[in-house]
Amino acid sequence: MTAHRVGTREEWTAARLDLMAREKELNHLRDELAAQRRALPWVPVEEAYRFDGPDGSRTLRELFDGRSQLLVYHFMFGPDWDEGCPSCSFWADNFDGVGVHLAHRDVTLVAVSRADLDRLTAYQQRMGWTFPWYSSGQSTFNVDYHVSFTPEQQAAGADYNFAHMEHPPDELPGISVFATDGTDQVFHTYSTYARGLDPINGAYQLLDLVPAGRDEDDLPHKAAWLRRHDAYD
Repeated sequence: MTAHRVGTREEWTAARLDLMAREKELNHLRDELAAQRRALPWVPVEEAYRFDGPDGSRTLRELFDGRSQLLVYHFMFGPDWDEGCPSCSFWADNFDGVGVHLAHRDVTLVAVSRADLDRLTAYQQRMGWTFPWYSSGQSTFNVDYHVSFTPEQQAAGADYNFAHMEHPPDELPGISVFATDGTDQVFHTYSTYARGLDPINGAYQLLDLVPAGRDEDDLPHKAAWLRRHDAYD
């Protein structure tokens, strides 16, 4: 780490109070954005998606597991991949432990990938995760929610993060949110992609607090340092 400016406790306190005023502004703005997010119109899901899981085939409605709100993490794991994406694995390291808390707020969290269930289960066991993980390989779910791309889309371009992307890869990450109104009808309420996923990565939030931050500016690409948690030296 390079040398940094050194000051007195009084100088630090004055600068910290200035920063806290900015942090409070950001917190208020975050609250406003969350309210605006919740106010988005709901879109009925008409497609009859099915997902393969440990308990057999399930509909999208059944993924709610008796609750009225569903968070789906679109985990990058293509049908012919031998292991899951390292970055998605970094994000998934944050999922275990929160499920019980979410359940008490009427929310279910699951991961969904196009790889078959055997591949997902083997990788999940390797990583030591316990969150629910389903295969959508027999449906168009991932393509419809703009996180997986057909060969034709990869050649011609497709929408990702609400903008056109030239030659997307076969898989990209995202989160989609669904809700019910007490009936069998499922509604799509929200999706976010790319940097929109940052807030759910606890490690990145903690790195933002330390002097060096994420320390990624001089790397060949962001997160070039990242490894699956069982692959660090």
